Amino acid sequence: MTTAPAQPPYRDRDRPALGRGVSTLIPSGPGGPAPDSAADRARAALAGVRTVPVHAGVLEAAIVLLDERARVSDDETERAAAGATVAMLRAALG
Repeated sequence: MTTAPAQPPYRDRDRPALGRGVSTLIPSGPGGPAPDSAADRARAALAGVRTVPVHAGVLEAAIVLLDERARVSDDETERAAAGATVAMLRAALG
């Protein structure tokens, strides 16, 4: 009877580069401290944004939703993040 050779231990360097990059950008779980709030996660995600084509209707919908959050949120950090994102989206629409 033959058996498969033992697998070496799984190491971080064996993980795909994309997985490491995403977990570094938006930490969660055992890989690092989790961001404090949804606004912190959004801010971290925006830090890694690159230029990609997006339908204008998607941006317009995001503006409406985020503008509302910027007006009604009780969290100052969330209001600031939503407001800054709205400004960037409006600028992107030109």
